[in-house]
Amino acid sequence: MSRPLSGRTRSRRRRLALATLLVASLAAGSFPATADAPAPGPAPYALVHDGTLSEEALVAPGTNLLIVGVDRRRGMTREQIRRLHVGGKECDCTDVTMLVHVSDDGRRMSVVSLPRDSYVPFAPHAHPHHAGKINGAYQHGGPDLAVRTVEQATGLRIDHYLETDFARFADAVDALGGAQVCTDKLLEDRNSGLHLTPGTHVLTGAKALRYARARKVSPPGDLGRVRRQQRLLLGLLTRLSDAGALSNPVRLVDAASALLPHLRTDAGTDVATLFKLGWGLRELRADQLEFATVPMKEFDHRVPGWGSTLVWDQVRADRLFAALREDRSVTEEVTLRAVPVEMEPSTVPVRVDDPDVAEALRRSGFDVTKGEPPTVRAEGPTVITYDPHWERYASTLAAALPGAVLRPVAGHGHAFQVEVGNAGRSVVEVAYDRSMVEGAPVTGEQLRCR
Repeated sequence: MSRPLSGRTRSRRRRLALATLLVASLAAGSFPATADAPAPGPAPYALVHDGTLSEEALVAPGTNLLIVGVDRRRGMTREQIRRLHVGGKECDCTDVTMLVHVSDDGRRMSVVSLPRDSYVPFAPHAHPHHAGKINGAYQHGGPDLAVRTVEQATGLRIDHYLETDFARFADAVDALGGAQVCTDKLLEDRNSGLHLTPGTHVLTGAKALRYARARKVSPPGDLGRVRRQQRLLLGLLTRLSDAGALSNPVRLVDAASALLPHLRTDAGTDVATLFKLGWGLRELRADQLEFATVPMKEFDHRVPGWGSTLVWDQVRADRLFAALREDRSVTEEVTLRAVPVEMEPSTVPVRVDDPDVAEALRRSGFDVTKGEPPTVRAEGPTVITYDPHWERYASTLAAALPGAVLRPVAGHGHAFQVEVGNAGRSVVEVAYDRSMVEGAPVTGEQLRCR
């Protein structure tokens, strides 16, 4: 059984009674702000549903939050920009967009990332009807257009809006005591300033921002990036749980009060709202948390004025969002019959010494050349020999040959050599689907640090 996010046990009746009193006092505005709260940010905005959504979506069960991180440097000092490693020109667009669905019974939380380069139609606004990258909706019309565009693209009602920027994100992570993340390999990205050695780490706000923004680490681009952002969110929840903040009403009020000054919200979201959401998560186990990315069909769809964009796989995306609207788990909604791989099989040249294995690999699209079969087939597993320069392609071939051993050899050349062993002649079908390599639905139990 998965371990709970919180391991503390208390009298449920006593906790609920205390929680009720605290929420009442918060709603009355009697709880003081934290002493180190930052200067007030942008004013809350009125969240309005403008007829884009169906009647079913407006009354659908569960609670939906839209969490965005804005690429903004206004008001930051040179020292802050240097410390956070966020030089460059701001776009005043959303750098991070996450949908969070909390089930009506409070027994499941689903987090779905919407990559910033997703190409979607914008909701109606002051400009003629057009489409663009989803992160540009904020630039065109602020939080109102960002919310309505997400509602239009997903068919989901947004109940609460939480926005932060670079500086406030870093301060929020520090206010919550840091975020726990882990990696089994060195993560280094000069652009974001990330340098993270293998192991488990508790990141400060500045380091958490570098981790969340890194794009030039393996796997590169937005898909690996959004998975790290999901790990970061899970790490924040883990830290709060380990500190007892989710099971102790007083500590939870402290955490909500510390977090709110670092957020811009809709007018209906306050400390009492954050307390209620946090309190509802206190008994969730790691396997009751779900993390996914919208499935993709095209990864380099070129659009004049927008450049390279991502196009959703609309069939699987619709199934994913329908599951959320119907308050169901998303883990079974976007699965593939074939094993998803990061690289297009046709870009992987392979020499295979077994005709049956060669033919099976060819059916998945690999560029196969038949080699001379050995006089005596070797005992043991299949061995894949390749030049380390082509490391990124090795996992795609290995996925099709379960149990195969990877053997990097410098100077081996471009083609992969497959020597089929007696213990490893099985071949599985693979499909090029980068969005499912890093974005497939997983539980917090699968994602959390061990």
